[in-house]
Formats: sequence, C-alpha cells, structure tokens
Amino acid sequence: MIKPSLTALAAVLALSTPAMAEKLTPQRVFADPSLSGPTAKGVALSPDGKRVTYLKGKAEAANVQDLWAADVKGGEPYRLIDSATLSSGAKELSEAEKARRERARVSARGIVEYSWDKQGRFILVPLDGDLYLDSIADGKVTRLTETPGDEVDAKVSPKGAYVSYVRDQNLYIKPVSGGPEKALTTEGKDALSFGVAEFIAQEELSRATGYWWSPDEAHIVYARVDENGVDIVPRADIGPTGATVVNQRYPRAGRPNAVVDLFVRDLASGKVVQLDLGANKDIYVARVAWAKDGKTVYVQRLSRDQKTLDLIAFDPATGAGKTILTETDTHFIELLDNFRALQDGTFLWGSERDGNSHLYRYAADGKLIAQITNGDWPVDKLEGVDEARKVAIFGASMDSPLERRIYEVSYAKPGKPKALTSGGGWWSAKVADAGGAFAGSYSDPKTPPQTALYSADGKRVRWIEENKLAEGHAYWPYASTLPVPEYGSLKAADGSALYYEILKPTGFDPAKKYPAIVSVYGGPHAQRVTKGWHSPNERTYLEAGYVVFKLDNRGSGNRSAAFKRALDRNLGTVEVQDQLQGAKFLQSLPYVDPDKLGVMGWSYGGFMTLMLLTADNTPFKAGAAGAPPTEWGLYDTAYTERYMGTPADNKAGYAYSDINTRLDKLKPGSLLLLHGMADDNVIFENSTRVIAALQKKAIPFEMALYPGERHSAPGSKTKGLSVLNTHLEFFDRKLKGQ
Repeated sequence: MIKPSLTALAAVLALSTPAMAEKLTPQRVFADPSLSGPTAKGVALSPDGKRVTYLKGKAEAANVQDLWAADVKGGEPYRLIDSATLSSGAKELSEAEKARRERARVSARGIVEYSWDKQGRFILVPLDGDLYLDSIADGKVTRLTETPGDEVDAKVSPKGAYVSYVRDQNLYIKPVSGGPEKALTTEGKDALSFGVAEFIAQEELSRATGYWWSPDEAHIVYARVDENGVDIVPRADIGPTGATVVNQRYPRAGRPNAVVDLFVRDLASGKVVQLDLGANKDIYVARVAWAKDGKTVYVQRLSRDQKTLDLIAFDPATGAGKTILTETDTHFIELLDNFRALQDGTFLWGSERDGNSHLYRYAADGKLIAQITNGDWPVDKLEGVDEARKVAIFGASMDSPLERRIYEVSYAKPGKPKALTSGGGWWSAKVADAGGAFAGSYSDPKTPPQTALYSADGKRVRWIEENKLAEGHAYWPYASTLPVPEYGSLKAADGSALYYEILKPTGFDPAKKYPAIVSVYGGPHAQRVTKGWHSPNERTYLEAGYVVFKLDNRGSGNRSAAFKRALDRNLGTVEVQDQLQGAKFLQSLPYVDPDKLGVMGWSYGGFMTLMLLTADNTPFKAGAAGAPPTEWGLYDTAYTERYMGTPADNKAGYAYSDINTRLDKLKPGSLLLLHGMADDNVIFENSTRVIAALQKKAIPFEMALYPGERHSAPGSKTKGLSVLNTHLEFFDRKLKGQ
C-alpha cells in the first residue's frame, strides 16, 4: 500500500512557502502553464508491460496535447509524438467529430486519444480527422489516411492486422501492412449510419462506439442506426461571424428514438448476419461485448422505460439469442460498466439489486455463482481483472462517500476486499490487461493530481507525473494560502446524510460576515463533494471575498440505490428542498451574511439555480444560471424519461418543473442567464423561451451569450475567462453593491 507523501509535503510547505502568496486572478487561471500542474491523461500500459503511455498538455499551451511515455524500469518520461509535427491544429473538424467530442466532453486539441495494438508493436493515433501509426521498434510515424472526411472511432483489431474506423457514416477497415481500405458498409448517408453510437448512446448511455471486434478478429459486430423517425430540430449555430442552421436529429422526451439494429460480419466470407434483438424496436442497445473465445456476443438490451435490462447471449453464426439474465427495477435501471467476460466462460456483472452497486459472478448460462462484494457501500467501477490470480480490481468509497480507493477481491473465493491504495483522498486507476499492475492517480485538497505506476500489490513502481506542489510548480506562488475545504453533513427530510463542503475566503477573519455563493449541480449521478483536488477557478471566488458552499443533494451519485432514486418522477422537488436546507444552514453560520447569498450552476445546475431563485421565500439574492434545461419536454429521451417518464405519463411532474410557470416569483434583477449559442445538448431554445417570457412580463434580468460555444462554455479556452469574469462581476454588484 502506497501513501502520497503528505507529511513530506507539509514539511516543504512549512519551510519554503513564499512569505506572502500572490493573489490568484481569473486571467492566471486560464493562462499557461496549468495551475494544477502537468496531468497525465489517457494513461495506458503497453501490452508487454515495459512502458506507460499518456497524454500531456504542452507547457506553453496546456490545451494542446502530445503523447508521452515512461519506461517502467526508470528514467525520465519522454515525448513519443509531438502533435505539432503532425498537424498545425488549424483544421476545421467536421460537425460529426465536433459533436462526438462534445459528447465525450473533450475540449483539448492535438492528440486527444490513442490505442495500442495488443501485441505492443505500434500505437494508433487519430489526429484532426486523420490516422497515424507509431512503430515502437523504430519510432517511425506513418500517416495512414489523408481524406476530406474525418476518420473517427478508430481502433486496432485484436491481432493487429487491421485498423478500423468510421468515415461519412460508414465502417471501414485498412490493413496495417499496407494496401487499400475496404468499406464494410456503403449505404450510410443522410439519416442512416453504420458503426456509430447514436446521440443518445453517447450522451446518456456512456456508449461511445458502434462496432466491436471479435477476439480473433474474424468478425465485427456493428450497429445500423436509422434516425429517419427522429425529429429534426433546426438549431441555429450562431458564431462570431454569422449563423448557420443545423438540422439536428434530436430525440426529445416522449418522441421517437433512433432504431438500432446489430449485425455480425464475417470478414473472410463477407457474410452478414443480423442479431435478433426482438420484435420491439423501441429499445436501447446499452452494451455489446464478446466472449473470450469469440463464440458468443453479449448484448445488454434496455427497455425504453429503462426498468428492464436483459443480457442476451447471441450465436454470431446464426444471430439467434437467448436472454440469460434480467434486471428489473420499479424506478429505473442504473447502467453500469461492470460486465467482464472471463476466459473460463463465466462473467462478472454489476447490479444494485441489494440496495447498492455490487459485483456478482455468473456461469455462461446465466446461473448465479456468487455475490463477490457486499456491504452498505457501492462499487463505483470495476477497473480491471487479473485472471491469473482470479481477482477483480475496483474503485469504491468504502470508508466515506467523500473518498475513493482502489481494492481487489477474489471472485473465485469472495471475501473481504483488500485495499491497494491509501485513504484520505480520491483515487482512479487504469489496470493492465494482465498481471494486475495499474496506473493510479491520486489527489486530495492539498495534493494536485499525481500519477504513478503500481504493482499488483499496490507498491509504487515509478512516478509517471509526480506533480509535486513545491517550488517551481505553477501553483507554488499561491500555495501558502491554499484553500482547504471544511466537510460536514446535514440530514435530509428522509434522514439521509447530505454531505457538504465549505471554502472560506482568502485571508478569512472569523469576526467578519461574508457574502456566500452556493455552487450547485444537483442532478442525478453527479457527485461534487469529494476529498479531491479542487479546480483553481473556484479560488478566484475566495480571493474576491466569498464563502463557497457545495452540497450533494438526494439523487447524486456514489450512494445507495434509494438515495439516487429519490428524484424518480420528481425532478425539481427533493433536490431543491435539500439545497434550500443547505442554504438555511449556510445562513446560520456566524461568518456568513444571511442577506447576501448567491447561487450559480451550469446545465442541471442552471435548472437548479432557476428553481432556487423562484422558490417560495427564496434566501437567494442573486443567481447565475448557465445553459439550463427549462422545460424537460425539450430535453432528450433517455435522460429525461429515466427520471421523469414521458410527458404524457407524467403531466404534473413536467408542468411543475417548467421554469416558465414560476417566473412571477423571480425577484427583478436577480438573474444572470448564460448560454452557448451553438449548444447541441441543452438546445438554446431552453433559454430563449425564458428570455421571451421574462420580457413579456417586463421582469428585468441580465444575459451573457457565447457565440460559437456548445454546452461546455465554462471550460472553453476562448470563452472560459469571460464566463468566470461575468460571474464575478455580477455577484460583486448584486451581493456587495460594487
């Protein structure tokens, strides 16, 4: 077990911290180098276990990433591929690739993804719509494609003979050894696509791909996505120099979804077989995976109402399938990524059937062998499997929902999980395909993200990015006044524990009373109160003299099934009650001015901000609502129907949560409304309808719009500083009278 050197860090801070810390400005937050230090992203272990590869932003441009590597036996990390040598970064990405990156919340440029072949001979690097191959033997980088269209979702086949990709809505393969590409599908155009994950799969089901290689690379399963029945929502993509209209296929709550069918292609014969998903086409293809021997295709089929999840085992030769496992829930199924097919024919499965997310082992025919984990805590994610030792490696918050550690447990003889990492902060891991070694990343409020390679027993082998907060680190000039959150909990109306954190202003004086800002998300799944490293932009509010408060209300993630399902069919109710309770607690603190409370949030947090500003006897004097869903009938099917049902089935719930029905309660001048003008997720109409209603009622409000920005405007390299400054200036006027 390895513990980050917090004691050593404390000693360094005590001995060599600058006498007076500099004030952290918004301008510095968005400048380079990154204040959080060099962070390893997309960490992967080479198949031979000799090196670790990862993505790292340039020191002079943190938003532009290169591919780096570190040898396991030691030595300094080195850059494998400089993205600038392959691309100027000036290429305009296709609408499909822009949308794909938005779904994945990828805002970086340069190298944003890569993949090893399983033999460890080369690395496939997609870059600005084209594909490159880096040979490990000689370091030579070869350009594989140079086409007008973008090659997306590129993969190396399991035995390394092919590279596969989607271009212009069709699936292609290309021999690594050379030769022309081959189109496996040719009918993709307009509303018909092959090998892609549809909008809903990417945005709401955490499925980013639409095709899957068999282990022996003899077959490919691919999706046929027919969006002809999906409503076209004309979306004005308003940029700084003009506007275009994008006819986006956007499936709104209660309206038709894309029809997804699955096919298996035999590469040698060209034979194509359809997998029989059943007569009901109004379903979701949630997950697809192959058995280790390549003789079975496992498909997770989710019902439209998301209360039934079937695991179907298909014969790829005939397309016939048998349902071997079914999960049901009276509220909704929590989709997990904890399925693993094992070499012995059994498989691991995740379920919340006992009240928490836990791991189970099943025989190939779907017969339960054993529950592997149990307890009043949830398994967050199955990080990997070491089949030689028959152990599952997973991340969980067994000690506290605020901390996350990496554990292992035997799936052959289940017992008490063994902690591989220390407590006190937040861990994530990327586990090797074999052997149990893992790249672990750790942070806590005093430790920016650190990444190292660990052996299977949790011992640190070498640093990948130590990222030590010491002299020379970008954050060092501000380190002496590093904000440390205070954590606590409140009791919800149903007795549930609601965890919160408080950040106090820089130079805090307990004798003074400060204005306070509640930073809220509030929506299902998300967890914001953790003992991890905090974004430096939060500190700018502390520098400006604000108390910042966050609370995870009922419905948030990493908790029991009952806690998460408290929002079922009731968005805008219990989570608002919990946040109001948090605000009341905040007002009771001796150093908080109870008359100077603000609230801010983006996306679901924007919806929550509007709900809180229009609550009866709201304690909030001002609020900044970013990209808010303002009427759930305008949002997408899978997310909205999971928690609200359809508009036809839950008329009262949809009506209650419609922001426009509450605007008479809005205090004049208390609202700042923000939205990206090219948002393809929470469509701009969500804000324009509120704008029109407020203007009709002659209720004064403020507005900030961001031309060309999609849903992730606060993190935008070009607009992020403006978003932050706009918030600060607004709250300074409304809460301080400046």
